[in-house]
Amino acid sequence: MHEIDSVLKAVKRVHFIGIGGSGMCPLAEILYNQGYSLSGSDNNETDTLARIRSMGIPVTLGQRAENIEGAEMIVYTAALLPDNPELVAAKASGIPCFERSKLLGAITRLYPDCIGVCGTHGKTTVCAMLTQVLIEGEKDPTAVIGGKLPLTGTNGIVGKSEHMVCESCEFVDTFLDLTPDVAVILNIDEDHLDYFKTLDNMKKSFVKFTSFATKKIIYNGDDPDSVEVVNEALKINPKPTVSFGFEPSNDYYPENIEMVNEFAHFDVMHRGEFLGRVELGIPGRHNIYNALAAFASAVHTGMAPADIIKGIQNFRGAGRRFEILAKLNGITVADDYAHHPKELEVTLETAMKMGYSKVWAVFQPFTYSRTKILFDEFVRVLKIPDRCVMTEIMGSREVNTFNIYTKDLAEQIPESVWFNTFEEVADYIVKNAAENDLVITLGCGDIYKAAKIIINLLEGKDN
Repeated sequence: MHEIDSVLKAVKRVHFIGIGGSGMCPLAEILYNQGYSLSGSDNNETDTLARIRSMGIPVTLGQRAENIEGAEMIVYTAALLPDNPELVAAKASGIPCFERSKLLGAITRLYPDCIGVCGTHGKTTVCAMLTQVLIEGEKDPTAVIGGKLPLTGTNGIVGKSEHMVCESCEFVDTFLDLTPDVAVILNIDEDHLDYFKTLDNMKKSFVKFTSFATKKIIYNGDDPDSVEVVNEALKINPKPTVSFGFEPSNDYYPENIEMVNEFAHFDVMHRGEFLGRVELGIPGRHNIYNALAAFASAVHTGMAPADIIKGIQNFRGAGRRFEILAKLNGITVADDYAHHPKELEVTLETAMKMGYSKVWAVFQPFTYSRTKILFDEFVRVLKIPDRCVMTEIMGSREVNTFNIYTKDLAEQIPESVWFNTFEEVADYIVKNAAENDLVITLGCGDIYKAAKIIINLLEGKDN
């Protein structure tokens, strides 16, 4: 028994520090719907905070020691600094305190059919797509997703069925707090090496997560590292497996693939049997993998192939995943979360095949360690677009002991430019982009703000 599980059973009043965070809000909603009395605090007014308040949950703006009064259990976001006064008071109070991932783990154990989606790339897209398929298939799922699902406008939903879809992130091993019934493995690639140090260490964590699955493993049979992880996990805890991929040796695979302006149309095959033809509403050949993963997961819940296909075709992407934000003066502005070279590569190669006159990649490197360790790969993929515009590296939790700067990337990428501020980036783009161009902001930091400034400038130009 996990400590938080017994605490959660014993308490009625839970306080959330940072309740408005995109990862905290869905968990608060789930507990609220389970009958808990909640309170919360945050530092900024946001849409998610308004949503929390609309349920009648009291929220205090500003984080202070007195906010925790009356709480029997406290949940806090990992984004807090250690000297946050409310967090300091919480830890000194003797009230049981848990980081968000511990609560998410406890919630995964409340649902008899939790589908945990892990992998270096594609988690949010697959979780959002699968959630939409299950909603439209009237499966009434609960979901915790890493990006907004346009269908609901939220990062999560609370359903009344046994089914839960849970994005399971490997970052600092937080997915090891979760207990999935079905583990879905999309791919395994070198990332977060500041924490894992080596790919082998990373794979060991994936083996642990996969071995937790109580019912089934669904995995990418084309990815050798995923196959290796599954084989190791089965030695620890044997269970049924389902594979997907392009190779016909997989349980689910595509045939008769057509790329129509970079949108994939293909037949879904299951061990030689034709299940139906899919026309994806999200661009890129890589999304065939994501669709097959969602398809196999939906079959597990008992949905019919025709209903699954309908839901997949209705899906138009998750927030910040090749999200088209505006079309102004003939210029298309999009935003994408890609921050790892492999993600940048598939996103930019897709963009380059979509018929635009010129593709402008506006990239914000994220963390000094990733930029340093994967430097050559970043240089290679940032040469794909017609023009590359960059910002300075967003260090996030790191100090620049690596002596790495965006100018180092720019020196290796022909015709690239970089700026210190989003205003300078936006000004440069608006002066240089032309009709039928695509401008796509890329990164997992706050580069989406540059896209908003670009749109504002273009709207001003339009008037």
